[in-house]
Amino acid sequence: MTLVSMKEMLIKAKAEGYAVGQFNINNLEFTQAILQAAQEENSPVILGVSEGAGKYMGGFISVVHMVKGLIESYNITVPVAIHLDHGSSFDKCKEAIDAGFTSVMIDASHHPFEENVEITKKVVQYAHAKGVSVEAELGTVGGEEDGVIGGIIYADPQECKNLVEATGIDCLAPALGSVHGPYKGEPNLGFKEMEEISNLADLPLVLHGGTGIPTKDIQRSISLGTAKINVNTENQIAATKVIREVLNNDQKVYDPRKYLAPAREAIKTTVISKMREFGSSQKA
Repeated sequence: MTLVSMKEMLIKAKAEGYAVGQFNINNLEFTQAILQAAQEENSPVILGVSEGAGKYMGGFISVVHMVKGLIESYNITVPVAIHLDHGSSFDKCKEAIDAGFTSVMIDASHHPFEENVEITKKVVQYAHAKGVSVEAELGTVGGEEDGVIGGIIYADPQECKNLVEATGIDCLAPALGSVHGPYKGEPNLGFKEMEEISNLADLPLVLHGGTGIPTKDIQRSISLGTAKINVNTENQIAATKVIREVLNNDQKVYDPRKYLAPAREAIKTTVISKMREFGSSQKA
């Protein structure tokens, strides 16, 4: 299967009432686990790559070659998108697109609205000319993302409508109470605003910070037009827990495969459970 953009998979997901998971990749083992899980579940999948993780893995070109190599080696037949998560500028989005990413998120939400529109429009024009899908954000998702910490600022429904109409984006991430990283207390999502934005914007919505949100809230979000849910922290916690257990149980182990292979299995198990929760299993 060749890499695809997110556009068609999210339109299908919204129409059929499920969500596609974006699972962030941080190294080889994460990528292996997520692709294997998608194939076993017959689920479309989005591989999220933050700018920091891309740099850690050797750059965007290295990431694309690694993913393509694994798709070929594992004979992956389900739809796979490589998506730049929280692209900070037009230049970073362009760099990812030129490297072979099939989808990008331009996060200009920290700029004034008019500037967000202009930057996003420029990214859309470049991306769409190359068949690449674009996600944008309004408001501020709480928590930490690549070392940037922010409080929650809800997206304005009318601004969401205006942004969609002015830019031609393929999906929208309105900040509605979710956070990056572990929750401190109970999640409190703005479902009233989500429904209003879904009706006004009329395109697939994206939920950032999918770790730790109760299943009932996930299902309600999907029913209100959320077609993409981002997960990273849950996989990181699952992998690290297993690595700690292996190293604590055997003080003499030194071969990284002895602790990274079990970590890979933990990620895979977590991703499979999320795909079933989001309803994307058997939808490829």
